[in-house]
Amino acid sequence: MRRLAALFILSLSACGTVYIPAEIRQGEGDAAVQVIPLTNVSLLDANLGSRYVPRQLPSAFNATAGMDPGLRGLGALPEAPVQAELRPSPLELRPPPNVERGPYQIGVGDVLVLATPAGGGSVEELTGLLAAQNRRQGYTVQDDGSITIPDVGRVQVGGSTLSAAEDAIFGKLIESQIDPSFSVEISEFNSKRVSIGGAVRNPTVIPIRLGPVYLNEALAAVGGVETTDLEFASVRIYRGGELYQIPLDDLNGSSELQRLELLDGDSVYVDTEFQLDRAEAYFEQQIRVAELRRTMRTSALAELAAEISIRRLQLDEERSNFRDRLAIEAVERDYVYLTGEVGEQIRYAMPFERQSSLADALFEAGGIAVSTGDPGQIYVLRDTNTGGPVVAWHLDGSNVVNMVLATRFELRPNDIVFVAEQPVTRWNRVVQQLTPSLILSGVNAATN
Repeated sequence: MRRLAALFILSLSACGTVYIPAEIRQGEGDAAVQVIPLTNVSLLDANLGSRYVPRQLPSAFNATAGMDPGLRGLGALPEAPVQAELRPSPLELRPPPNVERGPYQIGVGDVLVLATPAGGGSVEELTGLLAAQNRRQGYTVQDDGSITIPDVGRVQVGGSTLSAAEDAIFGKLIESQIDPSFSVEISEFNSKRVSIGGAVRNPTVIPIRLGPVYLNEALAAVGGVETTDLEFASVRIYRGGELYQIPLDDLNGSSELQRLELLDGDSVYVDTEFQLDRAEAYFEQQIRVAELRRTMRTSALAELAAEISIRRLQLDEERSNFRDRLAIEAVERDYVYLTGEVGEQIRYAMPFERQSSLADALFEAGGIAVSTGDPGQIYVLRDTNTGGPVVAWHLDGSNVVNMVLATRFELRPNDIVFVAEQPVTRWNRVVQQLTPSLILSGVNAATN
C-alpha cells in the first residue's frame, strides 16, 4: 500500500503540469468582478444600462431600383385650324346609328363606395372593414381594374357591372370571414366621357353616368349653342373613326335626334358656319393629341425601364462588393466571444440592423456542451469602461424556465459568454491528465 502511495506521489511530481480549470474568481483591482444574478428585474438594468445601436447595412441594401423619371411634357400641340369661309349648299343629315349601350361597366378612374342600408350609405358603417373611409372617400379603380379594401385585399372590378362588382366584393369579404350587408355605389364617374366643343357657351368634358347622356341634355349642360344663323349651324359627332353631321334645324325639329344617346369617346363639335374642314381639323387635332400622349407615355415607360435596369445593376454590384469585403473581414464588425463549455468556442459576429440576444450567441456556438457544461453557471462578462469592476451577469440555466431570460438579454460588443464546467468534468480531466503519468511511473518502478 505504501508502495502505491509513493508511486502516486511520484506521478504527481512527474506530471510537469496540473489541470487548472477556467472559472470566475473574485479579485481586486484590475481583476475585480461583480457577479449579478440575472432576473426579470436585473435584465432591465442589463439592457438599458449600456445603449447599443447595431451597425447598419449600406444604403444599397435598403434601396429599390425604381426611380422617378420626372414629369414629361407632351410636346407642342397643333395649332388651331384656320379655314376660309365657304357658302355651301343645304346641309346633309348624317346621324350616327343608334347603339344599345347596355348596363354601365365600371372603368379605370371610377370611385366606388360600399353603402349599408342602416345609415346614410357611408362606407365607415361596415364594422371593422372600412373604418378609414368616410362619406367623401371611396375606392378608386386602378390601372389594372382593381380596388384595394383594407383587411380584404385587391378585388377585380374593372369592366364589371355593379351587380358583378358586388358579387366579386362579397366573395372577397366571405374569404376574409366578413359578411356585411352592403351595396356598391359609384360616387365619381371618371372612366367614360364625352367632349363638347365649338360654338357653345362652356366647352367641356361630360362624364357618362349610370343613365344615358342624350345629345340635347349634353348641349344644355354646356350652355347651349351660340349662333344667330341656324341655317348653316350643325352638330358634328366623331365616333369610332367616322364623322356624322346633324343640321341644327333638323335637331330642333326632331325629338328622336334630340334623344340621340352619346357614347363613351364621342367628340361633339358645334359649327355655326358649316366649315367642314374646320370641324375635321378639330377632330384631327383631338386624335393627334391622343396619339402624342400615347407616344410620350410609351417613350417615358421605355426610358423608365432602362433607368430601372441600370439602377438595379448598380445596386447588385454595390451589394456584391459589400459581401466580398465582408467575406475577407474588410468590414468593421462587432463581436461577442464564447468560451468555456459550449459546443464550439467561437467569435460570434453581431448581426446588422438588429439586436442579438444571449440565446442567439449560445445556439450559434452549438449550445451548452451536454456532457461537460454546467447549465447553472452561464455568465456574460461585460466591461463597463468606467474603471470599475467587470460585471458578470449570471444566468442559472439549470432551471430551464430561466432560459427565457436568455432570449431577452441583449448582447453588447466585446461581451464574453462563459459556461463553466461540471464538477465531475473537472475531476475527470484531472484524472485524464494524471493517468498517463501513473502508468509510466508504475512501469518504471516495476522495471527497476
